Amino acid sequence: LAGNEHGDPIHQLEYRISRIEGVLRLNKIITQSGGKIFATNGRRADFDGTVEKCKEAGGSIATPKSPGENDAILYFVKYFNSYAYLGIKQSLIPGRFQLLNGAQLSYTNWYPNEPSGQGEE
Repeated sequence: LAGNEHGDPIHQLEYRISRIEGVLRLNKIITQSGGKIFATNGRRADFDGTVEKCKEAGGSIATPKSPGENDAILYFVKYFNSYAYLGIKQSLIPGRFQLLNGAQLSYTNWYPNEPSGQGEE
């Protein structure tokens, strides 16, 4: 974008970002909810590798805090017919779970008797 075709530099950047986000949405690798952007490369990885890649990208592993955010993650699970890691771990109390930083969960949407802490969830 040259000159003032689309206004000042801030508006030019916003325009370019919105176009990039549109392309990523079309390719099914980005979605939004609650002001957050959820993204994936669609590849399988282990939990630690996923956490590290998220940090390298300037983000963090997904931790749903609302039904909309949960649906954003579920979108990828369904589209890629795969699982998703979440930023949740078992606490020192068996059967209880917490955020990776140790904070309590503020939102859960578990199936009955899950998570069980037994094997893959």
